[in-house]
Amino acid sequence: MQPAQPLRERPLGVAQAPGVLHTLRQIPEACIRLEGVFTGQATPPYRMRAVAISPTCQPRARYRPAGQAMPAAASGWILEDRVRVPDATCPSRMAVVQVWRKPGAAAPARDGQGQARIYLQQARQDAAAGAGAALPQFTAHLAMEGKPCP
Repeated sequence: MQPAQPLRERPLGVAQAPGVLHTLRQIPEACIRLEGVFTGQATPPYRMRAVAISPTCQPRARYRPAGQAMPAAASGWILEDRVRVPDATCPSRMAVVQVWRKPGAAAPARDGQGQARIYLQQARQDAAAGAGAALPQFTAHLAMEGKPCP
């Protein structure tokens, strides 16, 4: 991960006790919520996962695991948010989650009436040819900061 300044730096979160599941951030465009929990174990000390918000939610963006996405500013990713959550039983340790976003393809050109229109038949042909508009992507990277507690 390259160090970068996020678009939004959240204030330090509320200290969380081990075993207490908590929401880190919602990404409504991708229809997911990032949840985390301190495990109370040495390895791994913290676990994070992406959970679907609702089965009826229609995503307008994709969520990719950080290992697959490999976010970096040089490849077009934007560090959107940084969330820090301290461990209630070990104040010197905290989980740091960086949320990255990669913008999708530009909107279609505007027609004579000033509207950006996508016609069903053309969209189907583009999708079959693999030339459809790329959706925005999100990913989250987890890191631990501070010294481990005994």
